[in-house]
Amino acid sequence: MLVIGVDPHKDSHTLVAVDAAGCKRGQLTVPARQDGHLRAVGWARRLGEPVRWAVEDCRHVSGGLLRDLLAGGESVVAVPPKLMARTRASVRQRGKSDPIDALAVARAAQREPELPAARLDEQALDLRLLVDHRRALIAERTRIINRLRWHCHALDPDLAPGPRELSRKVAQAKLLGRLAARPVSVRCELALELVEAVRALTEKITGLDRRLTHLVSPLAPSLMAMPGVGVLTAAVLVGETAGVDRFTSKAAFALHAGAAPIPVWSGNNVRVRLNRGGNRQLNAALHVIALTQLRPGVHPPARALYDRLRAAGKTRPEALRVLKRRLADVVYRNLHYDQQPQVQLARSSGPYRNGTVPDSPDSQPAPGSRRAVKGGRSPSHSDAAGALDREERSELSTGGRIRPPRPQRPTPASIRSLT
Repeated sequence: MLVIGVDPHKDSHTLVAVDAAGCKRGQLTVPARQDGHLRAVGWARRLGEPVRWAVEDCRHVSGGLLRDLLAGGESVVAVPPKLMARTRASVRQRGKSDPIDALAVARAAQREPELPAARLDEQALDLRLLVDHRRALIAERTRIINRLRWHCHALDPDLAPGPRELSRKVAQAKLLGRLAARPVSVRCELALELVEAVRALTEKITGLDRRLTHLVSPLAPSLMAMPGVGVLTAAVLVGETAGVDRFTSKAAFALHAGAAPIPVWSGNNVRVRLNRGGNRQLNAALHVIALTQLRPGVHPPARALYDRLRAAGKTRPEALRVLKRRLADVVYRNLHYDQQPQVQLARSSGPYRNGTVPDSPDSQPAPGSRRAVKGGRSPSHSDAAGALDREERSELSTGGRIRPPRPQRPTPASIRSLT
């Protein structure tokens, strides 16, 4: 099988085909337009062998090419830019150009056969776009609020609202009334204009929150049932994962999320270090879940594991990383469960009762529900450090009780699990 590496750009895409030995078989540059994509597919098919496309993951630059390739039924993997750069630096040929980069992309895909396959998931794309837009609106509102606070301080130090108050509509209306009652001036006029801008952005953000709730609730019910997972966190997890079945294992998902530690030992001194790679949005979502579960009363098994790791001599960041690595497994299992056929059928037949998955053996009822939480299975854990021993994994996954898996029924990580 041939591998075609693609170095994408805004105006053109450079393609290099390599054989199983990594030798260059051909090269082509096409416009970054749909007709250029069709020309690239035709060129690949004329090579006379099955091909696998490896596209450097550049988000907006490579998005159109990925969509056209997947729509045409091609096999595509996304290669992280850091992996391409390391492959390019490991060869004897020096320099940097589009053909050199495309060749490095193809060879990187050959060296890493477990790279996640690219998927055409429109629902995940919509969620990712909405989350990114919401993040941009919040950043814009924060910039406006900072300017507004300085204007208020210049008008009257007592007029400046408290920290984080201006994100609430009541505080915005109160400040608007106090500014309107002041004598007319240019500074006061600018402050009034900024308050109106903050109010408009708040309305947009609230509307996005409602829309995300409407989209995420049927897509990831068991994921949202996890302690510490809200609408925004679930939207990030579903949107950035873009189809959990494209990962070959839970270890591959953890590596993609940057939650798998990196081994740095030699000899008998076993050590690992922080993984700064992977998808940082997924990593941030896992971090939020971990911090939330460590709050008093939110999820006692998580707190118990954290305290036990601290007592064993691990630092706070080390214990938190162990927690996040375990959470990656639980998120992986819940995402898998939400894609099962019976869950898809339940989505199309109507809303979920009590916010839980019908007939899920491990789902947790929503607050106020009388349904009992059923037992789950303790999944194995394969991080490089071996940070969790068997006893910790079992307690974390089942709250201290180990039960065998139910036959012929998909089992997500239980909500009693370190979720």
